[in-house]
Amino acid sequence: MAERSPLHNARFAYIPKIPEILSAPLTAIEAIPVSVIEPSRDKEALKRIFSHSYGKPAVRFSSGGNPFGGKSMTLGVLLSGGPAPGGHNVIAGLFDGLKKASVESRLIGFKGGPGGLVDNKFQEIDATLVDSYRNTGGFDMIGSGRTKIESPEQFAKALAVALQHKLDALVVVGGDDSNTNAALLAEYFASHGAAIAVVGVPKTIDGDLKNEWIEASFGFDTATKVYSELIGNICRDAPSGRKYWHFIRLMGRSASHIALECALQTRPNVALISEEIEAKKISLSAIIETIAASVSARAAGGENFGVILIPEGLIEFIPEMKTLIAGINELLAKNADAFKALSSLDAQVDFVAQRLPAAEAKALFLSLPSDIRAQLCWDRDPHGNVQVSRIETEKLLVAMVKDKLAAMAAQGRYKGKFDYQTHFMGYEGRCAFPTNFDADYCYSLGYTAFLLALNGLSGYIASIRNLAAPASEWIPGGIPLVSMMNIERRHGADKPVIRKALVELEGKPFKLFAEQRDQWSKTSDYRLPGSIQYFGPPAVTDMPSILLQLEGK
Repeated sequence: MAERSPLHNARFAYIPKIPEILSAPLTAIEAIPVSVIEPSRDKEALKRIFSHSYGKPAVRFSSGGNPFGGKSMTLGVLLSGGPAPGGHNVIAGLFDGLKKASVESRLIGFKGGPGGLVDNKFQEIDATLVDSYRNTGGFDMIGSGRTKIESPEQFAKALAVALQHKLDALVVVGGDDSNTNAALLAEYFASHGAAIAVVGVPKTIDGDLKNEWIEASFGFDTATKVYSELIGNICRDAPSGRKYWHFIRLMGRSASHIALECALQTRPNVALISEEIEAKKISLSAIIETIAASVSARAAGGENFGVILIPEGLIEFIPEMKTLIAGINELLAKNADAFKALSSLDAQVDFVAQRLPAAEAKALFLSLPSDIRAQLCWDRDPHGNVQVSRIETEKLLVAMVKDKLAAMAAQGRYKGKFDYQTHFMGYEGRCAFPTNFDADYCYSLGYTAFLLALNGLSGYIASIRNLAAPASEWIPGGIPLVSMMNIERRHGADKPVIRKALVELEGKPFKLFAEQRDQWSKTSDYRLPGSIQYFGPPAVTDMPSILLQLEGK
């Protein structure tokens, strides 16, 4: 790497804070079963699929005796899916745990994610490599990938590679799909008599891999603080220039945790929460009414500026848009060859417009701005779904709000001046230097994953609870991956998947937001969180996300 910045060098020296139990000798850390956790639904189907993994208890690590404390092991690790801040500290925690047990232990990193396991692309991770990545962002130590291990040939190759390296365990660092893959690998290994534990680690900046036992996925804290700093800067710029409404789209396809956290951090004039829109069946026109009402009210007070937060996946939660997208997906799936044969994007858009079976869907499609119509017709993802990250929802809302305000002005109901800027904040937050919280949390997750592997606990995901408290009071353990699953219909077949955790409308964070948003819409009482701080009082450097603080209480 090129010359490092002073902060980069300083972060190497940071020593992560860990739960008190993890500082004990390995021989004095015991895995204690807590209770059997079963899935909330689809129990019989999951029991059939995971006959070797179903019905295991949650465990926590506590003082006791561990006969495996000095065991020499060979562990494999892979990073799966998009990057999230703190991934390198997961590997550091794994490595330090291994070497604490035995200096003869080895850590094998599979390069480029699950594909590296299947294709046997690897490198041994040593102390020099780990020390050059501690407390830094990114996944570039061994790289990541989105290969899904699903065919019989892929499973067979994965097992063959694991046996070739004489792995005692494989650690999969990833989100819901990646950890679903980890559960299937654990079941496959067990069904073939291989004593290779497979352990998951919860990663995703979207924050949608969570439950009672997994209080947060790593990376969420850092990413939302990065976005909140940028939003806060815009919140200061808006009243300085006094001429723009800023429409800001934020990452988060399935859940609005990022948008909610950033709203609580910065207090924008409008923040849309996808889960509320779906639950209350709020139409696109009603969303436009809400935004226009805020623009009009603020203009009446001479404030022709403001800030709006939009979740990336919003468009799939708006009832009529959800129906439209489903219709387009089905149409393109049935006419894939004819659609791909068309020579231009305009021809493809016309193809969709003429063949949508529902009159309401066709009318809605034709009413959308031309660039949004085109984006709805672009290539599908591997599951056949629209790629919502490529749909500029913020520009759709701008165009419709602009038309709405023009109509209101013609009726004498609006006399302001509307100008705008659009933004998308996504990749800026995925590889940032992790906050102290994420640096601490990820290191502890890596160490906990090692302890699960040391105890042969296959089919588990590392769990650390009590995260709103200081790190010394965190409670490490693990829960069976199967307990987080249900059955969903994908590619025309029933598949086991880990459920995504959406924003709970009855939860404390959303209720606090709902209580305050009307006031935010009228005022410019923005909250400016500033940049991430690594040095200083713990109240500045170590505070977890607002969501975690509220949920922790």
